[in-house]
Amino acid sequence: MKKGLHPEYVECTVTCACGNSFVTRSTAPKMRLDICSACHPFYTGKQKLVDTAGRVEQFMRKYEKSRKLQEKAVQRASEKKTAKAGSVTAVKADKEAGSGAKSAKD
Repeated sequence: MKKGLHPEYVECTVTCACGNSFVTRSTAPKMRLDICSACHPFYTGKQKLVDTAGRVEQFMRKYEKSRKLQEKAVQRASEKKTAKAGSVTAVKADKEAGSGAKSAKD
């Protein structure tokens, strides 16, 4: 192997957001984790919501916004449908009135 090509392999202190820490070996002297085996739901059997940088709130805001837009679209569609039904009824009434006037002329 070439000399000076590979990084130095040193002891590394790994610290989790839950407070758990352990020592291993790596090329970096320190590591910070969001989740480790001591707090991961798969290993603990407990459900835990891990929110990194507000991702859950961001998703909820996005979902709420899309749900409101969908409700507005449904409301507009129903308004258009009722308006169209009203105009169709008016057109039919005009045609009937017009056909009655033609028969009166004949």
